[in-house]
Amino acid sequence: MRYVVAMGLGLILMIHAAGAQELAVGAAAVKITPPLGIGMAGYYFERGATGTNDDLYAKAIVVQCGRQRAALVGLDLISTTRPMVEAARAEIQKSVGIPAENVMISATHAHTGPVLVGRGSREDDQGGEKNIAAEYSAKLPGLVAEAVRLAASRMQPARALAAIGREENLSFNRRYFMKDNTVGWNPGKLNPQIVKPAGPIDPDVGVVLFEQPKAPSTAIATYVNFAMHPDTTGGQLFSADYPGVLSRLLAGYKGQQMVTLFVNGTCGNINHVDVNWSNRQHGTDEATRIGTILAADVMRAYRQLAPITTASLRSRSVMVRLPLPQVTEQQVEQARQTVRQYGMKDNRGFMEKVRAYRVLDIAARQGKPFDVEVQAIALGDDLAFVSLPGEIFVELGLAIRKASPFRYTMIAELANGSIGYIPDRKAYDEGNYEPESARCAAGSGEMLVEGAGKLLAELKR
Repeated sequence: MRYVVAMGLGLILMIHAAGAQELAVGAAAVKITPPLGIGMAGYYFERGATGTNDDLYAKAIVVQCGRQRAALVGLDLISTTRPMVEAARAEIQKSVGIPAENVMISATHAHTGPVLVGRGSREDDQGGEKNIAAEYSAKLPGLVAEAVRLAASRMQPARALAAIGREENLSFNRRYFMKDNTVGWNPGKLNPQIVKPAGPIDPDVGVVLFEQPKAPSTAIATYVNFAMHPDTTGGQLFSADYPGVLSRLLAGYKGQQMVTLFVNGTCGNINHVDVNWSNRQHGTDEATRIGTILAADVMRAYRQLAPITTASLRSRSVMVRLPLPQVTEQQVEQARQTVRQYGMKDNRGFMEKVRAYRVLDIAARQGKPFDVEVQAIALGDDLAFVSLPGEIFVELGLAIRKASPFRYTMIAELANGSIGYIPDRKAYDEGNYEPESARCAAGSGEMLVEGAGKLLAELKR
C-alpha cells in the first residue's frame, strides 16, 4: 500500500492534559441555492433547474478543545470536488485560523442540486462547462468558508453527547442476486426473479449532540450520520431531499437555533427502494416520509445520549494512491461514439453511457493514479469522525467501524473530494452499475479501509 503525505498532515495534533479540557462549539448554516437554469446533477440526462422546493445549505460545526479547533462541514450537494475543498480550506485557514488539515467537508449526495465544475465528462455534458455553473462553482468555496466563519463567531461553552440509534426499515441494498445467477441493480418492485440482496445495509444512526453545559441546556447542533442515497425527490426543483426534512423536524423539536448537520455514511450500494413494497417511492412525499422516520430515530436516540469526555481534539489524514483500471484505445473510440449516439436529452442507453463516461474519464488521466485523502478527527477517547473520498460500498464502512477502537465512529463519504463509486473487491466480479461506473481499480476500497484503520489506531494512542 502506497501513501503520499499531504500538506504536512503526517504529524498528529494532540493536547496533553491531566483532565478533560473545556469544550466550545459554534454552528451555522449558509444558503447555497444556485440560480435557476443551472444544470442539475445526479442522472445520465440533462436537467435545468426551474425552481426551488427547499433551499440548499452549507452547514458547519466548529469544535474547540483547549487551543485546537476543527470544523465539520456538510453541503446539500451531489458531491465535493478536490479543488473546491482545497480552496475552501485555504480561505477558512486565512479568515478563521482553523488549520486546513482540521477541516472535513462532505456532501449529502442530494440529486436535486447543481452540477459542479470538475466532476468529469458526464457532468460537463450536463451543463458543467456553461458559464452559470462555472460562476457558481467559483463562489462555492467562499460560501463554505462563510459558514465556518459564522460558526466560529458563535462559539460558546458546550458539552458533547453521543448515541447510536437504529433504523432497519428505511434503507435497502440495491444489488440483488437473481435467479439467472447474475447480480441485478434496482431490479424493480415485486420482481419474481429476485433471490435475495447481494449485500447488507448499515442500520446505525449515529447522533452527536452539542449543547450548552448548564441546565436548562439549549441545543447548539446535532450531527446525524446515516447511510442511504438521498435520491427521492427527483424533478427540476432544488431540494435538500430527506436530509432537509430531517433538519426542519429536529429544529422544530430542539429549537430553530439548532443546526442539524446530516452526513451520509457509506451508501454507494444503498438506497430507499423496497422491492417488496408496491407503493411508489418517488417525490417530495417520499422525502417527507423518510425524513420523518429518521427524525424519530434521532429523537429516540436523544434518550440514549452518553457524555463524551473531551480530553483532547486531534486530527490526522493521509493521501492514499488508488490505481486505475486499464482501458484500450478501441474502448475510448467506442465510448466517444456512444456519447455522440445517445447524448444527454433523455435516459436512453443508460448502461452504455455509464460505461462510456467511465472509459473517457479514466483515459483522461493518462495513466495517473488517484491520490485521495482519508481523514480522521477524534474528540476525546470515544468519538471519531472519518472521511472517505467517494460513493463507498457499505461493506467497507462496516469494516472500518468494526475495527475502530473508538466507541462512536462516524463515517462521512463524498468528503474532501470524490472519485465516484468505490465498491468492495467482490463487486467487481459481480458487475452491474456501480463497479461498471467505478473509475478506480478493484482493491481500492480495501486500501481506504486499511488507511482509515491506521489513522484511527494512531489517534487512539
